[in-house]
Amino acid sequence: MTACAIEPSAGPGDSRAPRVGCSITAEGAYAARLTRRGESGEAWYPERWTLDGPEPYAVPLPGHQPEEPGTEVQPMGDGRVLVHRVAAGRHVFALLYPTGPGTGELPLGAVECPADTTGLRLLPPVPGGERAYALAAGPRSTVLWQVVGGAFGPERVAEIPGRCSGGVWLDRAARILAVDRETGGRTKAVVVDLERGGEVSPLLQIAPDSDDRILLADPDSGLVLIRSDAPSPGRERLGWGVLGSTLPVRFPECLRLPDCVVTPFAVQPGQVLTPERCAVALRVDGAFGSWVGVWRPAERQVRHLPAPEGWLTGAGLWTPDGELRLPCSTPRSPCVVARLLPPGSPRTEGTGAADGGNATGGTGAPGGTGDAGDAGDAGDERPANPEESTPGESGESGTADTPAPAQPRPVPLQQAPLARLVTK
Repeated sequence: MTACAIEPSAGPGDSRAPRVGCSITAEGAYAARLTRRGESGEAWYPERWTLDGPEPYAVPLPGHQPEEPGTEVQPMGDGRVLVHRVAAGRHVFALLYPTGPGTGELPLGAVECPADTTGLRLLPPVPGGERAYALAAGPRSTVLWQVVGGAFGPERVAEIPGRCSGGVWLDRAARILAVDRETGGRTKAVVVDLERGGEVSPLLQIAPDSDDRILLADPDSGLVLIRSDAPSPGRERLGWGVLGSTLPVRFPECLRLPDCVVTPFAVQPGQVLTPERCAVALRVDGAFGSWVGVWRPAERQVRHLPAPEGWLTGAGLWTPDGELRLPCSTPRSPCVVARLLPPGSPRTEGTGAADGGNATGGTGAPGGTGDAGDAGDAGDERPANPEESTPGESGESGTADTPAPAQPRPVPLQQAPLARLVTK
């Protein structure tokens, strides 16, 4: 299996990313997907998976009529499932829940978008799972809607200048949201502060003429995965950085995988103060199908693992101790979680354990390691401008007259001074 360069669709928060098999809550307790029964697939319906029990199990939640294939579904923290339907140009939201043999439905209201709006889509699940948000992008501005958790149905939270896509939560309190904003023909990731009325501030500004997008973030360690063409104009590459760090964004050579699309979809949580030890799960799509890659910033290689049978491609989560869990579904075992322990996980260090995996719910998951990837130098560094302000001088912190943020406000990565050169 060859090692593979990032193409223009990489990141679960990116609207151009490959379609993901299901959506999982931030804490990993529930998942939801749109599915259909039988080989002919007569009707689409939402299905909720419970993942935090001794055995995973699925609950079908068919409504009064079949769903459209484009219906969005998202699990909430209490086990209900949010559905986003489009009917007669209106975006209709409801919460589904099991009621014995049937399905209960709580209507939440609808959002009507102007005719020049390109669409409205759900943002990734919010930490805690009590709220849900959606972005409606127009030609000159984007509206952020809170569609679950408001007092009177969908509520307009903020209007952001520019066309926005993506969406990554940067803190556990679900206050700080990063989105990719297109203005003046360039796309830059910006921060939206929900507790300051949608105040917008820069996040990624690696070069004036580069497109810089954020793909994933881990609130515990501050690790962020980005995609930018700054190191290779005209060709986007996968990079990483740390919020508030004094080091610039780095673009490891081992993450350039020729003729493949590489999509980071999960970051190991709980690695406080050690972002370089965070395991990152990658979806790799190539000529021979899709498989799983595992990479850590501290390493100079990508470990390639066969995708388990029936993997809901692009979906998965890490446990704090380094176990990668991938939801799978086959006709024989419709609800399964494959559990993989890649090398370097705390549970495998010092034990001599090889790559491998198993599954709960009725089927095994193949393990093993493919080509380890390019173990050469980590590739281009894009140093920040040392003349820019330091994190303490950036002006991003609140004043004494404003409430303190729940988490430190992210520092624009361009403004992180180059304290020392590190190649990872």
